[in-house]
Amino acid sequence: MSARPLPSATLAAQGVDAAGVHTFLDALEAAPDIEPHSLMIMRHGHLVASGWWAPYTPDRLHLLYSVSKSFTATAAGFALDEGLIGLDDPVISYFPEFEADITDPRSRAMRVRHVASMASGHDAETYDRAHALDREDLVRGFLLLPPDREPGTVFAYNQPATYTLGAIVQRVTGQSLTGYLRPRLLDPLGVGEVAWLADRSGRELGFSGLHGTTDVIARLGQLYLREGAWEGKRLLSPEWVAEATRAHIPTAGAMGDQDRSDWDRGYGFKFWQSRHGYRGDGAYGQFCLVLPEHDAVIATTAATEEMQQLLDLVWEHLLPAFEDGPLPGRSDADTALRERLAGLALPPAAGSPVPPARPQDWSGAQFTPYGGVCADQPRLTAVEVTAAADGRLLGLTEDGHRLDLRIGEDGWTVAEEPLPVAVSGGWTDTDTLAVDVQFLETPHRLTVTCSLPDRTFTARWHTTPLHGPRLLSMRAPRVSV
Repeated sequence: MSARPLPSATLAAQGVDAAGVHTFLDALEAAPDIEPHSLMIMRHGHLVASGWWAPYTPDRLHLLYSVSKSFTATAAGFALDEGLIGLDDPVISYFPEFEADITDPRSRAMRVRHVASMASGHDAETYDRAHALDREDLVRGFLLLPPDREPGTVFAYNQPATYTLGAIVQRVTGQSLTGYLRPRLLDPLGVGEVAWLADRSGRELGFSGLHGTTDVIARLGQLYLREGAWEGKRLLSPEWVAEATRAHIPTAGAMGDQDRSDWDRGYGFKFWQSRHGYRGDGAYGQFCLVLPEHDAVIATTAATEEMQQLLDLVWEHLLPAFEDGPLPGRSDADTALRERLAGLALPPAAGSPVPPARPQDWSGAQFTPYGGVCADQPRLTAVEVTAAADGRLLGLTEDGHRLDLRIGEDGWTVAEEPLPVAVSGGWTDTDTLAVDVQFLETPHRLTVTCSLPDRTFTARWHTTPLHGPRLLSMRAPRVSV
């Protein structure tokens, strides 16, 4: 299932200065703590610039983390438009089987609009506490946890609130979120394959876990920019779009004391208010930036813990590139930018594909974890280097399962099975093997370093996976709608 192409145009025709995009790319690639994966820019309904940093590619699914929430909200918008849910309905009314268990008056007063706006009344994230109260049904665990304040009075970024909103939609429709969205959103927008992580109950998570292309992010943003219309056809009501994208609850100071000015502007129905426009927002730099004042949408995927810095670069460099009308005489500049975007690539790790000396010492060499297995790192128990017909393999053993990675020549070596990865690096000296593993359907990179003298290895995530660090789970679900 492939996506229909978006309407495209040159930057100059849509009033976008290529020089500003160049400057943004320069700043992005110079930022040591930002690893960009993709960029799409839409202006006046046209795709004017797009690029993927190899080994990432346009058709590759990518874990969107909390941009998933904006898709869950959109499913709720459809359900509201169809009369299946009401924003002022008590949450408990959708789960009558829990009626006798939920006795706290604040829990019983919680409305659909409260879980949609992260205003359940809890002061902080409840995921671990709710899960501990009911390991089989997160909704029940969440409702069993009494809110600290009256619902609607306080913001807390709270995964079970979004999970509960998604669970309501799945209950009233009798479908998964992707199943419900396919004919209403995904097909009309021309979206190809997507996949969403589900829990043990079979519910898609709602708060995270959606895997889609960058193109999917851009299309969702364009739908909201056009107030719910797509190619002249009404999909979502403009009333829903207006409600979803306005501030319902203040967020100032809610995300910590550091300078996070784009997190202090208020929260809608799974959309953040920004200094400019509003956005869907996913961990490590997955962004759907909707800029009504510029009639533009910017979609990014990345791997960074410095998300405010990434937004700062957009505001500093891309916003000034949006001008009021067409820019004549810019064809050469547009061509140069298009060529640059086509050649984007992440620098591979340095290293030789063969040991510089004593290769016999590395043949069949086995390594144990240096300092023991760490809780926030892969639970690797062994690493082995073996010979193969086309070079050498690095075998990583975790929970009794082995993942073999081919150490290739210079650059990235891409493999699709048993999961999509790209590998770079090799021997940095006689005694050290260092390999980077890019898990291509996620934002995550792992560096494995083996030391021959003491036969130990270290394994380090550059950004820690939030759905658990098991290597063989670092891919999109293969059941998709």
